[in-house]
Amino acid sequence: MQSIKYLLIISVCLYFFSCNDGHSKSYLKDYTSSADNNAKSADSATLEKEGSSSAAVDNPKDNEHKFIRTADLRFKVANVASATYKIEDIIAKEDGFVTYTNLSSTINNTVSVPVSADSTLETTYYTVSNDITIRVPNTNLDTTLKQIAQYVDFLDSRVIKADDVSLELLSNKLKIKRLAKGSSRITTDISANKAKLYDVVDAENGILDKQEEADNSAISNLSLSDRIKFSTITLSVYQRQSTRNELVANDKNINAYKPAFGSQLLSSLHDGWEMLEVFFVFIARFWTLILFSIAVWFLYKALTRRSKTKQ
Repeated sequence: MQSIKYLLIISVCLYFFSCNDGHSKSYLKDYTSSADNNAKSADSATLEKEGSSSAAVDNPKDNEHKFIRTADLRFKVANVASATYKIEDIIAKEDGFVTYTNLSSTINNTVSVPVSADSTLETTYYTVSNDITIRVPNTNLDTTLKQIAQYVDFLDSRVIKADDVSLELLSNKLKIKRLAKGSSRITTDISANKAKLYDVVDAENGILDKQEEADNSAISNLSLSDRIKFSTITLSVYQRQSTRNELVANDKNINAYKPAFGSQLLSSLHDGWEMLEVFFVFIARFWTLILFSIAVWFLYKALTRRSKTKQ
C-alpha cells in the first residue's frame, strides 16, 4: 500500500510540473513575439526621429523670421535602385522635384582565379550608391524626411539646418531703396545742370553702376525667397557590397595559368574514364556481330575437334 501511495503522489507531481512547463513555454513564446513586435515598432519610431528634427518643422505663427532649411543625410538601404524610385515617388507626392541624381557603381576590388588552361573566373566586388539633391516645399520638409526614413537600414549621419535670413532680406531691400534714391538725384542733377559732356558720361556711368547693384540685390532676394519657399535635401544612399562573377578568356600567357599537377591528374583520370565509356558503347553497338563471331569460332572449334577424333 505504501508503494502504491508514493507512486500516486509522484504521478500527480509530474502532471502538475508538465502543465506548468507548457504554460511557461506558451507565455515565453507570447512574450518573445510581443517583444519582437515592440522592438520593430521602436526601430521604426527611432528611424523616423533620426530622419527628422524640429529644425525641419515650419511654424506658421512665426511671421518675423524667414528660414532657409536644408537637410543632409547619408544612410544605407537594402537596394539603392529600388529605394531611389520610392524616394522619387515620395518627392512627387510632396510637390517637390529632383534637381540632381548620380547612380553609380564603385569597384572596390577584382580577383581573378584560373579555372582551366584558357579560362579565368573574374570576381568583382562593388558598391552601388546614389547622390540625390531634392527640393521640396518648406512646409513639407518634415513629412518628407519622415517618409524617407522608412527605407533607412543604417543611418550614418544627419545634418538639418535652419538659417534665419530675415536680416539679409531686409538689408537687400534697404540697399535697393538707397540706390534708387541716389540714381534719382543724379538724374535730376544732370537734367538741371548743363555740364560738360564727360561729366554727363561719368554721371550716366554712375547711374548704371547703381542700377546694377540694385539689380543684384533684387536677384539675391529672389534667390533667398526661392530657398525659403523650397527646402533642399541632399541624400547620399548606398547598399551593402555586392559581387559579380564572370568567366573570361585568359589574355595573358597560358603557362602562367597552367593548372597544378593534382588538377591535371584528376582531369586525365576523368578523360580516361570517358574514353573507356566510349569504348564500351562502341562495343555494345556491334554486339550482334561479336556474338555471331563467337558462335562461328565455337562451331569451328567443334568441327576441328570432331575431325581429329575421326582420324
